[in-house]
Amino acid sequence: MDSLVRQLALVSESTSIEFPEVSRVAAALDKQATRDFGPIWEIRTSVHAFATLEDVPLGYWPMVVQDDIGFPGAAGIHLDKDGQPFALIDAGESWGLTASHECLEMLADPFGNRTIAGPSIKSGQGRVSYLVEVCDPSEAAGFGYTVNDILVSDFYAPSYFDPVAASGVRYSFTGAITEPREVLKGGYLSWQDPVSDHWFQATFFGSKLEIKDIGPIDASKGSLRSQIDAITMNRTMKVLRPTKAARTAFATRKTLGDQSSVARAKSLKSQIASLVKAAKKD
Repeated sequence: MDSLVRQLALVSESTSIEFPEVSRVAAALDKQATRDFGPIWEIRTSVHAFATLEDVPLGYWPMVVQDDIGFPGAAGIHLDKDGQPFALIDAGESWGLTASHECLEMLADPFGNRTIAGPSIKSGQGRVSYLVEVCDPSEAAGFGYTVNDILVSDFYAPSYFDPVAASGVRYSFTGAITEPREVLKGGYLSWQDPVSDHWFQATFFGSKLEIKDIGPIDASKGSLRSQIDAITMNRTMKVLRPTKAARTAFATRKTLGDQSSVARAKSLKSQIASLVKAAKKD
């Protein structure tokens, strides 16, 4: 387990997303990161909500929700002028899912350049270097799951890059990915071929998996991940939107969850008032 605790800060600069909602999403991301993601990737982390960027302490990696992220290509991990990572999140209806996606990918690869070697899924290509983007192959909303009634992203495990499939191995947290280097509908996978020095992508945004040569990537123009995201952003934003049926189900669960939280808060306030009253009598 990595001894370094990676601390992330969730902040909204959107006019439509207020602090209570940021706090609820941050709590879900923190639980996902510490309970689900951390043990699998051997990473220690915490996620906290802050009202403004000015409130974020030094050492935290900000995730900033904005109405305008400079689309296309602005979302994802970037580096500030001091070389520290931060992420931008579009304030759309599925912003919590996007925040989960960016949170996990920042934790696995803070600087957007981490690669893992493995056999190429392209026939005849040999061994290649895969960009570590833990949510991309199963990024579509339909493969996500809920934490505290917040929809969060599925993610692959380190075993995703195993050379061959084996029984009983977990390739993604939800089990949606069933074999190494599998790309599910709505997802994609990126890698570099050392022979040609070109980058390739396997995308499943249509009716079938397609492999495309996207050419060389210039490291001077930003992290590998930020440049890859720029290529896929338009299609990625579409698959991150839950279906109408899923949105209805989430809304119902959220309403029930809110009712439970309100009832619990009312009960707790009553108990506190009774304790304070009793203390005053004494």
